[in-house]
Amino acid sequence: MSTGTLLAIIIPIVVVIALAAVAVSLLMRRRHLRERFGPEYERTVEGSDSRFAAERELRERERRHDSLDIKALPPVSRDRYTREWTSVQEEFVDRPEDAVHDADRLVTSLMHERGYPTEGYEQQMRDLSVEHSSTLEHYRAAHEVEALSTRKQATTEQLRGAMVHYRALFDELLSDGGGRAQSARS
Repeated sequence: MSTGTLLAIIIPIVVVIALAAVAVSLLMRRRHLRERFGPEYERTVEGSDSRFAAERELRERERRHDSLDIKALPPVSRDRYTREWTSVQEEFVDRPEDAVHDADRLVTSLMHERGYPTEGYEQQMRDLSVEHSSTLEHYRAAHEVEALSTRKQATTEQLRGAMVHYRALFDELLSDGGGRAQSARS
């Protein structure tokens, strides 16, 4: 067999193997993103121009999150937040709108102490989506009611629901969520 014939056989085989490796790599990356982001993966894909753009956005969220100094709370802080949450829940009986606003502030404060930037709601959602995707819908729902409440348009039942939704994220943040946080520093 001549060298030209061997090259004609070997080059296409190498190209097919390389294409297969790229395809497997892309599929594995997609599976990783789906597992990590859960329902947020589909939400991001639906809100994007293409699946490729959505996956690029999710990978960027991972990179940003990895650069953050997310940390576990020391027991003293965890106890303080638990007491503050109990106080907010008690406040709901007499002042439900105030309680929802206080729950929002408490969750934001907890995020900040854990190391999440709190410069804006949309960025908070992107940052939280990396490790707390299972509770993002709760946070979205609570935030919507909180906005209605600010305009005095929320019903008592909506306010009660917002408290339940805030509690879901609060509990996850308080318990260190996915457990990827670094140990608390003294």
